[in-house]
Amino acid sequence: MAPSEHVILFVLEGFGQDSLKGGTMPTLNRLVKEGAVTWSATAVKPALRLPTMASLITGMPVEKHGITWNTFEFSRGYPRAPSVFDYLDLSGGRDSAIFLMDESLYQLARPEPYTDYQMCGPLKPECSTERIVSYIRQYFKKAASGHGYGHAILSLPHFLVVHLPEAGRVGASRGWTSKEYRDALRTVDKAMRSVLDIYQEQELIKRTTLFVTSLSGEGRDANLEQADGVVPMVPWIASGVGIKPGHAIRQPVSILDTGATVMRTLGLQTHTEWESRAVEEIFQAAFAAAPRVSSE
Repeated sequence: MAPSEHVILFVLEGFGQDSLKGGTMPTLNRLVKEGAVTWSATAVKPALRLPTMASLITGMPVEKHGITWNTFEFSRGYPRAPSVFDYLDLSGGRDSAIFLMDESLYQLARPEPYTDYQMCGPLKPECSTERIVSYIRQYFKKAASGHGYGHAILSLPHFLVVHLPEAGRVGASRGWTSKEYRDALRTVDKAMRSVLDIYQEQELIKRTTLFVTSLSGEGRDANLEQADGVVPMVPWIASGVGIKPGHAIRQPVSILDTGATVMRTLGLQTHTEWESRAVEEIFQAAFAAAPRVSSE
């Protein structure tokens, strides 16, 4: 089986195993049943949105990438640590498209030749989960047009990152057992379904692998570090091309492992300076391994 050609990473907030109860997330429930899952992947400390997302994309713990704050601070500049987007760029110019829903994450939006960022957040009243989906649809329409999108994106992305924090925000403000929280979960699930529909329309879905994780678990606010200081456990789900169906992941998984697993899924090498390791257990036996480079 050849490596996957496309990867989608959905990054949620305020989400856990109990979030699937009551039929609120049929799309995600299907991905879980058809894929591999652990509900206890290790996140990072401090358990805040910006440090956790930085660890997710750099494959490094907070003490290595150095981002401990949780708001965009222009004077601090972009992180120096290489990201999964850098490695995809170095691996033959693999395109990435990143859609983020919080202004703090501007800290991570370092300009890249093969990466396109689009952001909105609470400071923009028009920003919503539906708006982010409309941005993605517009992006794909332009990227598929043959005329490109922005400076260098001349094709559909190999790696799409979609940040969907609405459930976490609503849970923190309205309560984790509230109707509003359950409604927000439905909105997030509908957005995921809409993105998958775009891939279906572009005839990409049979060449795509999906990952879903969360910057915070249900009952935890990614904007507010918990007083207990505990490193949270978050879901980590893989589904689609090359992934074992109906598989409960047994090995320990860290949110840091996401980048290396994305690289492995695309048939690319993992760079050893990361503290990121591919979660090999999730792959079907016939799924092609990333090529190894001789040390000679």
